[in-house]
Amino acid sequence: MANVSDDTNLIVFDADCIFCSGFARFMASHDKQADFRFVSARSDLGRTLYIKHDLDPDALETNIVILDGRAYTKMASFAASMKSLGKPWSLLAVVNLLPVSVANWIYDRIARNRYAFGKRSCPLPSRELKDRLID
Repeated sequence: MANVSDDTNLIVFDADCIFCSGFARFMASHDKQADFRFVSARSDLGRTLYIKHDLDPDALETNIVILDGRAYTKMASFAASMKSLGKPWSLLAVVNLLPVSVANWIYDRIARNRYAFGKRSCPLPSRELKDRLID
């Protein structure tokens, strides 16, 4: 299992989900400073991080964005990652204006039905993502 320091910015994502892997590819291509590294949620490290943050490593109900030592889940993970990219993407952090219960309800509906929206087998990661994939 790969070792990462507490100050490593990470995105832990379900590589079998078309939305999650698409999000990881988007972040890899738009994160011009290469601040983030990426971890498959199904890897040993991904499972360990799910458990560390009190999440079920078998349910994979959310990605985890670890930014500056703080872990974000559900809609907050999306907002934190968009904010980190700067403008114009940071404008999408407007989802933080929604009440947490509403934002997470929306996120949960998408997460629970994510495999119905697209195929489970996703294309190979982009070169930008593959170069920054930890595990």
